[in-house]
Amino acid sequence: MRALAYPELVGDIGVGARVLLNVSAQARGLGTGGYALVVARTDTLATDPPAGPGHLVKARYTPLQAMVLGVDDQESPHHATLRDADDLDGLPVVVADLHSAVPAIVAGARHAAARAGRPAPRVAYVMTDGGALPAWFSRTVAGLREAGWLESCITTGQSFGGDLEAVTVHTGLLTARHVVGAELVIVAQGPGNLGTGTRWGFSGVAAGEAVNAAATLHGRPVASLRVSGADQRERHLGVSHHSLTAYGRVALAPADVPVPRFDPDPHGGLDALGHRVADQVASLAAPHGRHRLVDVPADADLLSALAATPVRLSTMGRGLEQDPAAFLAAAVAGVHATTLLG
Repeated sequence: MRALAYPELVGDIGVGARVLLNVSAQARGLGTGGYALVVARTDTLATDPPAGPGHLVKARYTPLQAMVLGVDDQESPHHATLRDADDLDGLPVVVADLHSAVPAIVAGARHAAARAGRPAPRVAYVMTDGGALPAWFSRTVAGLREAGWLESCITTGQSFGGDLEAVTVHTGLLTARHVVGAELVIVAQGPGNLGTGTRWGFSGVAAGEAVNAAATLHGRPVASLRVSGADQRERHLGVSHHSLTAYGRVALAPADVPVPRFDPDPHGGLDALGHRVADQVASLAAPHGRHRLVDVPADADLLSALAATPVRLSTMGRGLEQDPAAFLAAAVAGVHATTLLG
């Protein structure tokens, strides 16, 4: 069977090696997490990693806990910069529920910048620990970094393996601003999403907490909506209940909520979806909610920009052609964030 090994955790695995596999997720037929994972070699001991600075332990107290050098660690060359850092200076922070939104947000930001005749913004991705913990699992991050679309990936909480490691979302955001020099930040969990079909039992609740963190540090939070026109589950059709709960109940600070305004659709699909989305997001703004709704055109040009991304777009097993609304809703958040740049 196919299995995934992280050499940084288990050492080099060559042809013919005998290994212990964890197949629990694969045996249950899970989506993103349905891989066999190499736990260790059983025919020889892995070599010890080279000694180095840093004492941040991620995936703490698990057998494969990783010790890393945190950007906010006392041994870090950036410790002095971050020791008293407390302000994002109005930095736009786009918050999303799903990892699949990240490339669409960047595509929207770059499209808006090109349309305005300005350089593409310097983008940092702050990865939370609601999905995959190792950033190495993300083909999206690797592809965006290779294409120059992401300046840095900053792994926070229990997640690890980014270009920079941080203890919390707060220090991750401050790192993006004061160490990376980002002009725009995206906060989202790694690949994978845990949901239970209950009101509160889903990992995307953290999106509301990220809005609070961005506002606390004087950033400009932008809440990206999770939208689908193809999901057969009522709770995820149009605006997902994940977005409505995270932004409507968990986020206590106001944010801009970009709402996609779809082009007229001769078949009526996106038109009907647009009306549904408008009705659903009304609860997030006055007089019932605290956020500011911002209509952003989700037109054919933006769809073309999404089709030109350097990585494959996929959400819940559906690509751009199967569920264009999902990616357009994320892209308009990037478009709006670009308008907030100084």
